[in-house]
Amino acid sequence: MTDLVNVAFNAEGFMTDPTQWTKEIAEILAKQEGIEVLTTEHWKIIDYCRTTGLASGKAPTLRQITVGTGITTKDLFALFPKGPAKKVAKIAGLGKPEGCV
Repeated sequence: MTDLVNVAFNAEGFMTDPTQWTKEIAEILAKQEGIEVLTTEHWKIIDYCRTTGLASGKAPTLRQITVGTGITTKDLFALFPKGPAKKVAKIAGLGKPEGCV
């Protein structure tokens, strides 16, 4: 089991080095965010966010996620309650999305 001892986080709980991210870390972070099990739908969104986030250097916005994955905003909120763009960025090992409070 992976632990978070050697992983660097900022004051808001976002990883500071996305290259340290692993699927095991994502599962730990998801549990901390109140998501017990990451389903195929969760992974589709996480993988999309990692791919686009690492390519652009910043986490995708809610709109970019819905357009890029074809998953509705309503479904995103069901999968990642209370701030899906921020939660998925955290679980995906990316920085806080622009425009998130």
